[in-house]
Amino acid sequence: MSTKRSTTTTMEISSPLKKARAGLEESKGESCPTTAFKNLKYLNGFGAELESEALEGALPKGQNTPQICPYGLHAEQLSGSSFTTPRVHNQRSWLYRIRPTCKHAPFKPVSAEEGKYLVNDFSQQVINPNQLRWKPFPMPQDGEQLDFVQGLKTLAGAGAPDVKTGMAIHIYACNKSMGNKAFCNSDGDMLIVPQQGTLYVRTEFGLLEVAPREICVIQRGIRFTVDIDGPSRGYICEVYNGHFKLPDLGPIGANGLANPRDFQSPVAAFEDKKCSFEAVQKFMGKLFTTTLEYSPYDVVAWFGNYVPYKYNLWNFCAVNSVTFDHMDPSIFTVLTCPSAEPGVAVADFVIFPPRWLVQEKTFRPPYYHRNCMSEFMGNIEGRYEAKPEGFLPGGGSLHSVMMGHGPDADTYNKASQAELKPVKLPEDSLAFMFESTYMFKLTQWGNDAPKDEEYYKCWEGVAENFDPENPHPAPKA
Repeated sequence: MSTKRSTTTTMEISSPLKKARAGLEESKGESCPTTAFKNLKYLNGFGAELESEALEGALPKGQNTPQICPYGLHAEQLSGSSFTTPRVHNQRSWLYRIRPTCKHAPFKPVSAEEGKYLVNDFSQQVINPNQLRWKPFPMPQDGEQLDFVQGLKTLAGAGAPDVKTGMAIHIYACNKSMGNKAFCNSDGDMLIVPQQGTLYVRTEFGLLEVAPREICVIQRGIRFTVDIDGPSRGYICEVYNGHFKLPDLGPIGANGLANPRDFQSPVAAFEDKKCSFEAVQKFMGKLFTTTLEYSPYDVVAWFGNYVPYKYNLWNFCAVNSVTFDHMDPSIFTVLTCPSAEPGVAVADFVIFPPRWLVQEKTFRPPYYHRNCMSEFMGNIEGRYEAKPEGFLPGGGSLHSVMMGHGPDADTYNKASQAELKPVKLPEDSLAFMFESTYMFKLTQWGNDAPKDEEYYKCWEGVAENFDPENPHPAPKA
C-alpha cells in the first residue's frame, strides 16, 4: 500500500479487486470487527481537500461527472454547505459509488419505543436553572440489548433542527453492535466523545477506530455504523447550524492547541455486497427506517473537504500562564462551531488535559464564575481538579447561564493555602466541556436521570476569611 501526500492527499491501493473489497468485509454482523480495523491507515489534516481511492484509477481525472465513470461507478455529491457559500467556507465531497443512495424503498417511522428518548424541539422541555450534577449515566439494564442508535438519549438542548438553529446534548449507552444497520443524521453534525469502550465506526468514506481519549465528528448526511467489543458509553454534541472548525489562535501564533496535522480521516474502503441492510435516518429529531438490498458502504473512491474525522485528545498542546493568574478556559478549546455573532459559539468543545501548573501568587484551580454561556461538563476519566470527589467518570454537570459555580469547598480551602510549587495534573485525568451561547432546557429523561441531589452543598464549607482589619492577608502556614 503506498501513500501520496501533498495539498491533496491520495491513498492508492494497488492490490487486486478482492483485497480492495475486503476493507469492510470483516466488519459485518454483530461481533467486533477485529480484522478490518487492524493497522488502519488515515489521511492527516483538518479542513483540507483530500482524496482516496480503494481501486487505482477509480477517481475521474479532470472532471467530476464524466458520462461514464471509471469502473462503471456513479458520481454523487454530498453537500455540507450551500452551492454558493463562499469558497473559504464551502464544504462538499464527491463520492464514486456502486449504487446511488436514492435507490431504496420509502422510509417509515421506527417504532415509538425505539426513538422515544430523542428530542428535537426544546420549546416545551424542562426548565431548571440550578447547578446540576449527574451520576454516571446508566448502562443498559436487566438484559437490555441496545445498539448505538437504540441507546441514544437526549439530555438537554436548545432550538430545533427544522430551523437549523441550536444544539443538543445526547448520551449514548450500548452493549450491542449495529451490524447490518446504518445511521444517518439529517439534523446536524455529531461530535462523539467515547467515555467507555472503543467504537469501530464504518462510514461511507472508510473506517475509523475511536477509543476513549479520542473523539470523532460525523457530519450531517454521512451514513455510519457503530460496532463495539463490549459495553460502551459516551457523550454527543449535535449542532444544528454550521460546522466545527479549529479556533483562531490570535496572539498564540501559528501553532498550539489542536494542530491540523493531528486530525485523521478514513481512506476509501468498500464492499460490493447484496444483503438486507437497515438504514435509519434521523429527520427533525424523529427516526425513520427503510431496508436496503445492498450494503450502503459501496463508495470505491472519493474526494473533497466534507469528510468525517477523528482526533486523539492526547495530541492537544495546552497553553497556560507561566507567570500569574488563571487563564480563561477558552485556551483549552479543541473545536468550535461559530455562530453568526463574532466570537460567540453555537458550541465550543473544550478539554481539561493533564498539564503543568506553575503560576505564582495565584489561586490555581478554576475561579468562581457566572457565565453568559451554558456549560455542560463530562468526565472521561480520573478526577477533575475543581471537584475531585463528586464529579465521576461517565457523569456530567450543567451550569446554566448566570448560575454561579466554581471549585468546591475542599478544593478552595486547600488551594488558597497551598505552597505554590510546580504541580503536574495527573496523566489519568481528562474532563471536557460543551459550552454554548444557547440556554439549555432538560429533557424529561435528563431531568429524571440519577443526579447528586446535594450537589449545591459542595460550596457550603467555603471559608469566609474576610477581615476588615487586615487588607493584605497571607496564606496560612
